[in-house]
Amino acid sequence: MAGMSDFLGYVAMATGIVAAVVVSANLSRKITGYAFIVFTVSSIVWVIVGTLKGEPPLIIQNVALTAVNVFGIYRWLIRKEKPS
Repeated sequence: MAGMSDFLGYVAMATGIVAAVVVSANLSRKITGYAFIVFTVSSIVWVIVGTLKGEPPLIIQNVALTAVNVFGIYRWLIRKEKPS
């Protein structure tokens, strides 16, 4: 099981880095929204890794981050921008 959790840890790390770079670039509303989807994948995978490794702080942190990321998806992809 250690091999699987290590592999998933690398997946979570890579997707988190990619999403952070894209969000910080703020290329467009739609692209930023998609980056929050990638962030959500990352945080969900971290929850899985935390569960496999028995690390409650990692689980709790990433459950909270999943909620933040879902809000980011709503904010950038679903909610309509207020008119100027």
